[in-house]
Amino acid sequence: MIPENIDDIIRRQFDKTLNSTNFTALGEFYEGKVRDNYIKGDVRIIIATDRLSAFDRVITTIPFKGQMLNQISSFWFEKTKHLVKNHIITIPDPNVAVVHQCEMIPVEMIVRAYITGSAWRAYTKGETTSGIILPKGLRKNQRLDDIILTPSTKAESGHDIYISREKILNDNMVDKDIYAQMEEASYKLFKFAQNYCYKNDLILVDTKYEFGLKDGELLVTDEIHTQDSSRFWISNSYDERLAKGEEPEILDKEIFRGWLMDTYPDIFPNIAPSQKIPPISSQIKIELAKTYMKSYKKITGSEFKPEVSDVKERMVKNLKKANYL
Repeated sequence: MIPENIDDIIRRQFDKTLNSTNFTALGEFYEGKVRDNYIKGDVRIIIATDRLSAFDRVITTIPFKGQMLNQISSFWFEKTKHLVKNHIITIPDPNVAVVHQCEMIPVEMIVRAYITGSAWRAYTKGETTSGIILPKGLRKNQRLDDIILTPSTKAESGHDIYISREKILNDNMVDKDIYAQMEEASYKLFKFAQNYCYKNDLILVDTKYEFGLKDGELLVTDEIHTQDSSRFWISNSYDERLAKGEEPEILDKEIFRGWLMDTYPDIFPNIAPSQKIPPISSQIKIELAKTYMKSYKKITGSEFKPEVSDVKERMVKNLKKANYL
């Protein structure tokens, strides 16, 4: 159960969130949207910051976000390593993952079991997603008859571009055999997580997987089944809410995307790469942090115990202890 004073704890962490790092001794630096990466030889150190992205832009920071997502991803990597090999070497700190440096494959595998999000927005316009034609008459948030795979790639602007399986193979973006392995791995991971979530009154709605090659072997990389890479809904209220035309109970960052579109409809979801980020209320940041904590408990079975502290100071201590600094 989330402590009664949790709002105060989250608020006190506002000025201590992890927005950026600068550990030059760890290796060559690469900054992703929400993770800082350091590469040295065949090892990559990934630091999950508290940055929050939406609509392909970094919007703000959320207290404890990096720690929760890194720990949830680590939880899933451990649970699924018998199904698909992953890049994890060790977790020296709640915000840090030490992983194998891989040759990254430039296609993300997005698995969907429900029609929602960008796929729904495309559907209402009569457009396909990754070339997949869905049946007529679907309702928003409806379960699909079959799980679908909608791969995407990145534009130079950083936006996701949905792309068909046929184009990926015809353009030799990915080797045919490797792509078949990626498809198989994606379905295996999704079905395992879906069944696991159902037991905890959760619906895994959709998710994203990234893959890389290490000595020719396919590994699942980045993160898996976190609130940033996936959508989660509460299961026991889904049918009733769908019948009433109501939105499902959401346990991921979709509540933040919705807040942005409702609060700034002239800016989101089509914010330009150079457009100024508008003010973000403290209350929505608190609500999102609490949503992450609730889903953390639902997924892992353990309470997340937030502590107001200097995240960077703790990381330095743990990285030194593990001989990475």
